[in-house]
Amino acid sequence: MIHQFILAAPKPGMTAQEFQDYWVNVHAVKFAAKIPQIRRYLIDSRVPFDADRGRPPLPHQGIAEIWLANDEEQLASLQTEEFLQGARLDEPNWAAFWLTIVLDTEAHEIVPGPAVADAKPSWVKLTTLIKRKPGLALDYYREQTLTRYAPEVSGLPGLRRHLHAHTRNGFYTFGEASFDSVEQIWFDNVDAMRSALASRHFEERVRPALAAVADPAHVFSLAAREDWIIGPQERS
Repeated sequence: MIHQFILAAPKPGMTAQEFQDYWVNVHAVKFAAKIPQIRRYLIDSRVPFDADRGRPPLPHQGIAEIWLANDEEQLASLQTEEFLQGARLDEPNWAAFWLTIVLDTEAHEIVPGPAVADAKPSWVKLTTLIKRKPGLALDYYREQTLTRYAPEVSGLPGLRRHLHAHTRNGFYTFGEASFDSVEQIWFDNVDAMRSALASRHFEERVRPALAAVADPAHVFSLAAREDWIIGPQERS
């Protein structure tokens, strides 16, 4: 299963709220959700959070998470009328498409978390984009993030769910991918997330483990709430 992340930013003149409303209520339901190959589709709308990482901060105000069965279905999705004459043509109406970041990943569920039945879950999550340290071999980075770094993250107080996704090999065919990992951690609310990132465990365990594998200039995060467009259950 391909777990795709699409980070998008508002077109000039559109507020973050207008952008998020259009994405969730117009683009997602009228266009993107009609692409038949998409198995699940989730939109993460950014929420204010004073501990987001990255300087300058990411300009993106949301993330689309899309699940596709395999490469063949992904290719087929990009050739459908629903994409070519629908979702793609609608992008300039709301998104600064030149700022869009797309990453296809292989996801590793570290902490499964509770089952999700609500299309608008009450929890919040932090999505972090990570680039490995210069000179660090990709295979070694992937192994270390799963065996050394991720277990430390899973020990954060109040954590409800934890996902670590590695960028797929195809993004390295003609050079380096923009990011090597997408990490996601869930909490009951923003206060719980803030407390976890200010905790002793984060400072003494998580931060050093990340510093061992990541380029500090290329670590960016975005806090968000979820809106399921297709799902949480997979569409057949």
